[in-house]
Amino acid sequence: MPPVSTIQVLISPLDWGLGHATRCIPIIKRLSTHGLTVILAGSGPQLTLLRNEFPALEMVEIPGYGIRYSSEKGGLVRGLIFQIPRILRQIRRENAWLKNYCRNRKIDAIISDNRYGFYHKEIFSVFITHQLFIQTGMGNRVNRILMRLNYFFIQRFSECWVPDFQDTSSLAGLLSHPPHLPGIAVKYIGILSRFHPDRKEVSNPLLILISGPEPQRTELENKIFEGLSIYKGRAVVVRGLPGMKEKKTISNAGIVIYNHLPSEALNEWMNCSAIVISRSGYSSIMDLARLRRKALLIPTPGQPEQEYLAKELEEKKWALQVSQESFRLEESVKTLQESAVGFPAFSDEKSADPVLIAFLSRFNGFHP
Repeated sequence: MPPVSTIQVLISPLDWGLGHATRCIPIIKRLSTHGLTVILAGSGPQLTLLRNEFPALEMVEIPGYGIRYSSEKGGLVRGLIFQIPRILRQIRRENAWLKNYCRNRKIDAIISDNRYGFYHKEIFSVFITHQLFIQTGMGNRVNRILMRLNYFFIQRFSECWVPDFQDTSSLAGLLSHPPHLPGIAVKYIGILSRFHPDRKEVSNPLLILISGPEPQRTELENKIFEGLSIYKGRAVVVRGLPGMKEKKTISNAGIVIYNHLPSEALNEWMNCSAIVISRSGYSSIMDLARLRRKALLIPTPGQPEQEYLAKELEEKKWALQVSQESFRLEESVKTLQESAVGFPAFSDEKSADPVLIAFLSRFNGFHP
């Protein structure tokens, strides 16, 4: 094996929303801190976000899956079923691309966040997912079929890293703790968040984070700005549009709007905000849990996974939830302010450390 300074790790997040990219950020930082060369592969807003975070790192453009979500109940799963032939073709294409890339470039390890084709039989390959059990909203039979298909692809990798806790502190519930695990090493690595808590004085009453795939991102944004036009309080809105230059304005002087914020700036706003409204995407949930923010979650319509997560956290009294259809800004803010929900302090927030040390220890020349 080469010395640590020449070890090259290829990391690629899935192109569905920004969450897969944001949760790779702490892993990229830790590997870079230890002197490894990190190469990032991706497309679209995900790669733009990572380029903003890591301008010095090498970036490689690869085609995305390009899935669009329906707003109908169960629309995500039905949409995926209809698109399975195209998805399978894309998995084969990205695996062929990876094999060709690795023939021309020395790669020592691969980390894929939910990209099924990003594995190599001769290179140590890690698959990151919180969703071992697929929640479809279409019954147990369909759930089991999709879990088998999920495991079929996961088992092509060397290891599976699950960003959740192994005990009752689980954020993802059944999704990350299925009845049985895939037939490769599964390691629970705790919360993967780019943020860190800071005891800042609360100076911002409301932070609104808009995210997710289109067209639902825009539909939620329209509903939020409709409420903000008559909202009497102060608020900060982050639209979740990295790379967007056109700015959105509103007549309400108490509202500050950003298209996108780099991690450090968003970390500051998260820490100083009294309450947060966001999607119930898993990466958003990990960020809220890490900072212990009082949160209202709005699941993306047609995504049973987000609906399950929001319900799970509300039942634990860690957050509140409301459907996009029922959401009314002023009413929702008042309900959240008056509630007693809140994330607990998690005692095992550094679960990823031993897993990453074991990963690094695979390379001669690294001594933890």
